[in-house]
Amino acid sequence: MTMNANTHRIPADLSGEDIIDFLKTTDRSEIENLYRIADRVRQEHVGEELHVRALLNFSNHCVRNCLYCGLRRDNAQLVRYRMSEDEIVKAARQAAGQGYRTIVMQSGEDPYYTEQVLYRTIGRIKSFCDIAVTLSLGERPFKTLKACFQAGAERYLLKHETSDPVLYKKLHPDLHYKNRIQTLKHLKEIGYQTGSGIMVGLPEQTYESVAQDILLFRELDVDMIGCGPYIHNPKTPLRQRTLDRQHFIQPEEESVYKVIALSRIVTRTTMIPATTALATLNPVSGAQTAFNAGANVIMVNITPPQYAPCYEIYPRGSRAEAVLSFQEVAAALTKATGRPVSKGYGHRRVHP
Repeated sequence: MTMNANTHRIPADLSGEDIIDFLKTTDRSEIENLYRIADRVRQEHVGEELHVRALLNFSNHCVRNCLYCGLRRDNAQLVRYRMSEDEIVKAARQAAGQGYRTIVMQSGEDPYYTEQVLYRTIGRIKSFCDIAVTLSLGERPFKTLKACFQAGAERYLLKHETSDPVLYKKLHPDLHYKNRIQTLKHLKEIGYQTGSGIMVGLPEQTYESVAQDILLFRELDVDMIGCGPYIHNPKTPLRQRTLDRQHFIQPEEESVYKVIALSRIVTRTTMIPATTALATLNPVSGAQTAFNAGANVIMVNITPPQYAPCYEIYPRGSRAEAVLSFQEVAAALTKATGRPVSKGYGHRRVHP
C-alpha cells in the first residue's frame, strides 16, 4: 500500500497486510514518506509539545525468568538492590522539586513491595508532590492494581511483548499470554491510562506478529505505547541469531522507527516515547529520529547513582548520570527539535 503525505485523509484503518508491506520495505522514499505521514498525524492529534517523564528504577529483583531480561530470577551475576520506601519518596520529591510533572516508578516483578507498601508509598508521594505517577511493576493481582489506583497512581505500563502466543510462551516460561492481555483489560477497567508495548527484533519474531501487535494497540485502545529494539544481553539464555529476512523482522534501528510511525498512524492519540533502549542503540540521533516518526515522549533517568548501573535489563541499559532539572532538559529538547516541551502532566488527549 502507498500512502501520500499530501492527501487530505490519512488512513487509520491500515490492515495487517498494509502494515507488513511497510515493515518489509527497503525503499527509502517509501520509508521517508511513512515518517512524514506519522509526523503529520502526530501534529494533528497530539500537537507539537514533547512530554518529559522522570524514570525511577527502584528495584531490580524479579520473580520471573524471561529469557531476554537481565533482571531474570536466575541471573546470579546481577548485583541486586531494593530502594526503601523513604528513598522512593525522597526521589519523587526531588524530581517534583526539579520541575518534573510525571514520575515513572519501574521495577522487576518484586513481591517485596506488597499491596500495603505500594499503597502507602504512592499515597505519600501524592500528598507531598504535585506529580503524576506511572507504575510499571509487572503483572499484579486486580486487588493490588485497584489499591494503587485508589492511592493516586494514574498510569500503568505493562508491555505485552509479543502477540504471538507461541513465541510469548518461549520467551516467558512462567507467564501466560492470556493473563497478560487480561491484566491490560483490567487496568483499563480500573481507570488507569494504560500502556503496552513490544521489543522489535526478538528472535523468531515475524512481520505478521508485529503487524498484529500494532493492531492490538488499537484494539485495546492503549494510552501509551513503548517500542524499543531488542538488545541482546549475554547474561541471558536468549542468543542472537541470523534470521531469514523474508520471514523474521530484523533487530535493526530502522525497524523500531517504522513500528513507532505505524503505531502513531493506527492509534493517533497515544503517548509514544523515544525509549531508553533506542537511546542506548543510537545515543546521538535516536530520539530525534523517533520524534520525527511520531514519538512525543522522552524519559530522564533519575535513579540514584548507587543503583542505576544495576538495573541492567540489557547491557548499558541504565547508567549513573548527573540528573538534569526539567528546565535544563526542556531547553535542550527545544533547541534540538524546535518543539515546545509541555509543563503539564502529559495525560493522553481524549478522543474527538
